[in-house]
Amino acid sequence: MGRPVRIVPKITRGTCHCGAVRWEYRGDIPDATICNCTVCRRYGVLWTYGYDGQEIAVEDPGNAMAAYICGSRRISFNFCKLCGNLIAWRSLRPNDNGRTRIAVNLRLADPQQVAEVPLRRFDGLHSFHDLPLDGRTVADVWF
Repeated sequence: MGRPVRIVPKITRGTCHCGAVRWEYRGDIPDATICNCTVCRRYGVLWTYGYDGQEIAVEDPGNAMAAYICGSRRISFNFCKLCGNLIAWRSLRPNDNGRTRIAVNLRLADPQQVAEVPLRRFDGLHSFHDLPLDGRTVADVWF
């Protein structure tokens, strides 16, 4: 008999342009969301979601992140105050299970790592609903 096989989860990493802030997604990324709301369309981000400290961890060792809180005051948009890249949005309150929802910007990852991630479209401007899947992946909007 051989040694036991240890399964290592996939890890995808992203970093802001200057490298001051990093994020990590543990496991397979199920999808990326492109949103047309008044904030996301201006930032041009591709979000993937999880829970802070579970699937997603954000590292900011030099305290380079700043937050922008708008509208409902339910989430913060967190960016690097050195290079300006948008890193993540984070819920300002944990849910009933004590977990905090977070999304990281897949545009900060290596394009080859996330190219095949399915793309979801969210109409955050008009209906606040997911739009039908159309078969596109991150690679289709990455240019």
